[in-house]
Amino acid sequence: MNTNTNNKTAIAIIAGLFFIFGFITWVNGALIPFMKTINELTEAQSYLVASASYISFVVMALPASYLLQKVGYKMGMSIGLFIMAIGALLFIPAAEARTYWMFLTGIFVQGTGMTILQTAANPYITILGPIESGAQRIAIMGVANKVAGALGSLIFGAILLKGIDEVKAQLDSVSINEKATLLDQMADSVFSPYVIMAVVLFLLGLLMRKAPLPNVEAAIDANTQSDEESQKTIFQYPHLWLGMLTLFVYVGAEVIAGDSIIAYGIALGISASTAKFFTTFTLMAMVATYALGVVLIPKFISQQKALQISALLGIVFSILILITDGFTSVLFVAALGIANALVWPAVWPLTLEGLGRHTKTASALLIMAIAGGAIIPPLYGQLVDHGKETLIEAGVSSADALATSAQESYYILIYCYLIIFIFAVSAKRLRN
Repeated sequence: MNTNTNNKTAIAIIAGLFFIFGFITWVNGALIPFMKTINELTEAQSYLVASASYISFVVMALPASYLLQKVGYKMGMSIGLFIMAIGALLFIPAAEARTYWMFLTGIFVQGTGMTILQTAANPYITILGPIESGAQRIAIMGVANKVAGALGSLIFGAILLKGIDEVKAQLDSVSINEKATLLDQMADSVFSPYVIMAVVLFLLGLLMRKAPLPNVEAAIDANTQSDEESQKTIFQYPHLWLGMLTLFVYVGAEVIAGDSIIAYGIALGISASTAKFFTTFTLMAMVATYALGVVLIPKFISQQKALQISALLGIVFSILILITDGFTSVLFVAALGIANALVWPAVWPLTLEGLGRHTKTASALLIMAIAGGAIIPPLYGQLVDHGKETLIEAGVSSADALATSAQESYYILIYCYLIIFIFAVSAKRLRN
């Protein structure tokens, strides 16, 4: 089998992993309103679902890098899948006890498995071919990731949010015992999907051990550098540190766009049976833009130019969310998928280029930047809670206060896209 065929097989396998990332990650859009209801949480508390998933990337990225150095990419990916299966199984006792911290533990364990997979898969696919087409390959991964995310959001939205409007309508008018029964019955809906998820992940972990993945270690080590360059420490690459900050705010913005949109729609008075589709809108916008990226990069547009356009679109769409009303505003949240799609694919190669022997360490640092998804969405939730309380004190009804505050708090996204734009215009200059 020639190298080109080997690479195509490897790309297909890694795309399968990105499919798994997407399916499990974007379930959070349905989990947030689900957890908020069954555990009777505030907006900020409900966004800890995203925190539990993404904080694992900070805690586990460097240990994951160490593990991969010891056991290799393929075995590491297999271990990551097994750990994700364990995390899925933890949902069963969590639902039985209806205990929020147990759910968060299961999400964190799944995030730990994904950290191992991401720490292996992102640099692997980046260096599997020419660095100038790295964004194109990662865009292909993005298509797999977001198609899976759309499926996961639809499937779990249908399962977890079924009847949630009726349950919420009854909660204020039933006794404490009847309320507990209603919420216990709703919590039980996680049993079947998470058992199935655990079985599938375990089987995939076994199959990964036999996967025909070519060894790309030599490609990493083959980065030739001058004597002066080889003496540099990782702290002497400013584009790396700005790239980390860029990924940090990007992941936060992406998670807000995908995970808050269902709750935002419900806050505006849209029924859960309709709002459950909203995360899919965001993800399908990303898929369409990924497809454009595959065609356009690098033949017609550079990675850096694609990133600049994406950042500007993010700023424009964020402003439009704030100045439009109702379902139109929801559509502009979904349109952030267009702005977000090519950021991740472009930032990785722009950041890793020229790092030579520091590539592996830099990859782990970039994975740690995914923690933006743990910090920025709860910050959005805090802004919503604070704005809601302020409006209620001013005499606004609770429902109107929530809708207004949920919309106005999206201003946080403008700052995120400004940072992405700064990286987009300065990355090459900093590297040189």
